[in-house]
Amino acid sequence: MAEPTYLDKIDQAAEAIRKAVGGAEIAIVLGSGLGDYAEALTDAKFIDYRDIPHFPVSTVQGHKGRWHTGLLHGKRVCMMQGRFHAYEGYDMREVTMPVRVMQKLGVHTLIVTNAAGGVNLDFQAGDLMLITDVINLTGRNPLIGPNLDAFGPRFPDMTRALDRDLQALALETARRQGIPLQKGVYCWLNGPTYETPAEIRMVRVLGADAVGMSTVPEIIAARHGGMRVLGFSCITNMAAGVLDEPLNHAEVMAMGEKVKGTFQKLLDGVIEKL
Repeated sequence: MAEPTYLDKIDQAAEAIRKAVGGAEIAIVLGSGLGDYAEALTDAKFIDYRDIPHFPVSTVQGHKGRWHTGLLHGKRVCMMQGRFHAYEGYDMREVTMPVRVMQKLGVHTLIVTNAAGGVNLDFQAGDLMLITDVINLTGRNPLIGPNLDAFGPRFPDMTRALDRDLQALALETARRQGIPLQKGVYCWLNGPTYETPAEIRMVRVLGADAVGMSTVPEIIAARHGGMRVLGFSCITNMAAGVLDEPLNHAEVMAMGEKVKGTFQKLLDGVIEKL
């Protein structure tokens, strides 16, 4: 029997999810510390990643590895409790397979969230940041290789990688709710080491406001497939060298836990207005 192609794997994964939990119109990737937001869904069902054919499995603490689908403010919403990263050993097509599956399930709007290090010296741990643009310094791109013509063009435009109308909605929602919301550029580096102080000085010069190890591949794949994308970072710590103290994942998780209520309130308000 022939080995299934990448497109076959996408179709088979999508069909398993459809049978288990159904399709959706909006998708949210829940970053470190935000997994509990899936509890906001009503009439919800979930499937473990390990039960989805050809799907990767989350290996990072705080990423439960479940795909939830249900209703939120009258919309069909799917949420990923845990994403996949290149530093886990996955290739770019594995990292972005969930986005391709979302497209098969009818998703037209993707909201990506992450925990990030603050590069902008005006930020502080606990801030929420609207992602206005991204910088890719990894040398990786999920579109390298034969183009997936069924999803999008060979050379997709990234002028508006993050949807401007959705950004305006997020800013208005934050203003209405009284939630301070920073704006900034997110820079993707490979990890899994935290960046050095010299690297942080470099990305600040390049125009980054926050830095992390995820999210950008998902944005690229989503835009390739014509999805609208909105992104948020939770600034869980100031990046290396900003403060004279070491970094660790436990503190990242703790700060994510501390601000998750505010973050979820903001996401809720955005989805209500979509």
